[in-house]
Amino acid sequence: MAETESKNSIQVIGRMTSLLDELSRHPETVALKTLAQATRLHPSTAHRILTALVSAGMVERVEQGSYRLGIRLLELGNLVKARISVREQALPFMRRLHAATDEAVNLSVRRDDEIVYVERTSSGRALMRVVNIVGARAPLHITAVGKMFLLEDGAAGLRAYAERTGLPSQTRNSLTSVQALEKELEKARRQGYALDMEEAELGVRCIGAGIRDDSGALVAGLSVSAPAERLKTAWAALVKDTAEQISRAIGYRG
Repeated sequence: MAETESKNSIQVIGRMTSLLDELSRHPETVALKTLAQATRLHPSTAHRILTALVSAGMVERVEQGSYRLGIRLLELGNLVKARISVREQALPFMRRLHAATDEAVNLSVRRDDEIVYVERTSSGRALMRVVNIVGARAPLHITAVGKMFLLEDGAAGLRAYAERTGLPSQTRNSLTSVQALEKELEKARRQGYALDMEEAELGVRCIGAGIRDDSGALVAGLSVSAPAERLKTAWAALVKDTAEQISRAIGYRG
């Protein structure tokens, strides 16, 4: 039974991929009949899979029986681009920053209203529990790098974020009002870096700066995290300078 279900799941994934591949070959919308014929699927099967893809945002139904690739694929593609190209270029710089501070250095990207940690060089000192391990997520407003992304969104973007999320508190130090965040983001704008003062986890502080690509877009963030008593504010210049070096390495010229 389990083996049959596994085979069926693999078959569905294969059919889904073939439909996406076929859609990618057409600059305009494609009729269901055309997609079914090109992928050798029964129209009802193609329609069922396309409906699921529409729900996931990977395909758009423009009009009845007509489809095109969805914006979700662009979002995922941009995330993959940031994770791969930035990560490869960032690693040597991250190692140097880690050697200079002897603390954890993190690389993260934005995914919707959260930060996703995609790389980390760990501290060689005594173990400390931190939320930002590779693959982990955290709300934008409680992280140093997340604040840089909120700063990029502007005042209207910050208010929209607050309405969507409700600015949940993770520790007693988390900023949970728009006014407090506006003040914090203005400070980050002037400094060129942001701080997490035990807002994501008590006992852990962080300094973060943004990384921009060749178009000037903020695509990732670099941060140093450490136990509160060990974090030195003097490292802010190192973090900011290292983030700028990574930005230049991926084509930023601003």
